[in-house]
Amino acid sequence: MPDMSSNTSSGNEVTLGCFEVGGRLIAIDVANVREVVRWQPVTPLPKSPVLIDGVIDLRGTLVPVVDLGRALTGCKVKTTNATRIVVAETDGLVVGLTVDAAVEVLQINATSMEDPPPLATHAGYDAARAVVRRPDSEPIVVLSLESLLEAVYRSVLTRHEDAA
Repeated sequence: MPDMSSNTSSGNEVTLGCFEVGGRLIAIDVANVREVVRWQPVTPLPKSPVLIDGVIDLRGTLVPVVDLGRALTGCKVKTTNATRIVVAETDGLVVGLTVDAAVEVLQINATSMEDPPPLATHAGYDAARAVVRRPDSEPIVVLSLESLLEAVYRSVLTRHEDAA
């Protein structure tokens, strides 16, 4: 079982923010979510890592923005009135994540969470921190922000290799 004990609100309860990305629900531990804001135009950064769309000015702070659809599925999020930017923080780094929509905040029992299947993790899949089982609904993947940031770092190498 993934260790999320530091993020529990009452013993074995975990609070997750759920977001739609490419027609699927993904979750982020609310302990890592600073806020959710309406989508706003992103200012591109020349020669930035491939996965960084650019930056937004959020009350005087520049926040890099990653399109979560592109990062997870290869397909960009289509901006609509429901599109949001999830401002998240991990390891002291702040990042904005473009999602199709903010859906709900889930309070779940930690026993509903499981590690991703061994075949996936042995094959190098690390985007999921955990998977939440729900009765009568499809499972929800809990995103590993650390893994996402690692993918952003690796996208710098891809850009440099393409330029060579």
